[in-house]
Amino acid sequence: MRAQQPPGGVERPRLRAGAAAFTSLAALAATGLVAGPAVGASSASPCALPRTAAHHSLGLDTWNSAYPRPNQTLDAVMIFLSFPDSEPLTTPAELAADHFPATSEYFDRASYGRFSLRPHPRAGWTPMPRESSEYAIRRDWDAGKRSAYLRDAIAAADKDVDFSRYDIVYLVADPDAPGVDSDATKVVNLDHPLEADGTEIKRVVTVFERHPPDRNVLAHETGHVFDLPDLYHRPVDGKGDWDTHVGDWDVMGSQFGLSPDLFGWHKWKLGWLSRAQVTCVQGSGPRLVSLEPTDTPPTAGGILGTRLAVVRTGPGSVLAIEARSTAGNDADTCAEGVLVYRVRNGAASGEGPVEVVDAHPDTEACAERSVYPPLADAPVEEGETLTVPGTGVRVEVTDRSGAGVWTVKITPPGRR
Repeated sequence: MRAQQPPGGVERPRLRAGAAAFTSLAALAATGLVAGPAVGASSASPCALPRTAAHHSLGLDTWNSAYPRPNQTLDAVMIFLSFPDSEPLTTPAELAADHFPATSEYFDRASYGRFSLRPHPRAGWTPMPRESSEYAIRRDWDAGKRSAYLRDAIAAADKDVDFSRYDIVYLVADPDAPGVDSDATKVVNLDHPLEADGTEIKRVVTVFERHPPDRNVLAHETGHVFDLPDLYHRPVDGKGDWDTHVGDWDVMGSQFGLSPDLFGWHKWKLGWLSRAQVTCVQGSGPRLVSLEPTDTPPTAGGILGTRLAVVRTGPGSVLAIEARSTAGNDADTCAEGVLVYRVRNGAASGEGPVEVVDAHPDTEACAERSVYPPLADAPVEEGETLTVPGTGVRVEVTDRSGAGVWTVKITPPGRR
């Protein structure tokens, strides 16, 4: 065992020396642990970062009205596009089944039943006027070619679709057409909205997925429709690891993740958690907080307890603290525990607005399944203490009840 605890690593009490050896971290004597009921802040508002001009800013003091807020039932039309240079090998029904009901079920679980995504897939193919290769479809798409594709698609579908009835538009291309690139699936935000049936179409989800598609891909893209950012890191040269910021821990990081449920911060932004479920840790002295896992359903009667704790670390930054389990969207998770992550409201989509703090920086887990094994074991476990680098904030997991509620002692910097 090493004599010195690595920066950012957890402290473990000696009674867990066996577990410590297993993860190759030093076993240190436990500090005084305090048991007892949670004490919640009367108001979470001081920890609600202000929204900024950054693309998909994670500030949540106000809602960006340019986006539909998923706190009600929203209707989505799914239009299937064929091309003159290819005879489809699949049916619209088969392609619709690739994404629904799975995507609706994902959001139903993530939102605690507070949001319903209601799909309306078209029964037949909508013929496009040009061959698929003419649109030069690819991930970094030429703006002119992309605009031509969208105009053609909306015009072709408008003969049979009343766009005024729908909140979301999915354009699904024939996956076997020769000019279709599956890597081009994305949400297109239109500087100049298209108009159809007396309504403005401000954004469109363009789907070019193979059949069957990548897991949870439509949940990821739909998250952008609700103003959520990309959490992955895109290497400049395209050769590095994309998942260094959050690993498996949110579908906006990777649709392949083992723990794809949305972060509690996202759920607060979207309106699925209220101030009553968020504890803002401020002032002097340690605070005890009892955290229900963010991925578990409400108790009988639809009641939610505290699901998120937040420590303000600067004018535009916080530490968010939540429990994650093997429930709901996280059924295949690699590790349970208390997850700590940084949130910055001024970081744009794809520029690291969220970064998970690794409680076990010298180890990794689930190498055969995880998108980024170094962060697969990031949560703080029962009996461990994490001092978050660069902040001095101390997060100590003192207990996990039989009902799965985690008791966490959170100590601001300079207070022990």
